[in-house]
Amino acid sequence: VQLQASGGGLVQAGDSLRLSCAASGLTFTAYTMAWFHQAPGKEREIVAGINWSPDGGRSTYYPDSVGGRFTISTDGAKSTLYLQMNSLKPEDTAVYYCAALGLGRGVDASGVDYWGQGTLVTVSS
Repeated sequence: VQLQASGGGLVQAGDSLRLSCAASGLTFTAYTMAWFHQAPGKEREIVAGINWSPDGGRSTYYPDSVGGRFTISTDGAKSTLYLQMNSLKPEDTAVYYCAALGLGRGVDASGVDYWGQGTLVTVSS
């Protein structure tokens, strides 16, 4: 399994950024696909998750901290995971990781089966 994240960079507060995660070796629908971030000195925490029901329905999850500013999505082939981040704030500065969470294992980092490498997002004030 490989998860290759990209798209991080240095932006100003209020800007937007889209992260991408190219995946191989796993089937998205067998997991909750997610984005986590980790700020210096803090724990890694989820910022968005998406999964699919057997009938093809899709569910998304966002913690209150992202307040409708972030949107998780996939391409049609479900081989690339995206995170659209709008109205970025300095407190969004962190390393962002894409991840595959085991189904039914909640939204904590301890439930992640596979991690991608991180991509750094820095938001200046």
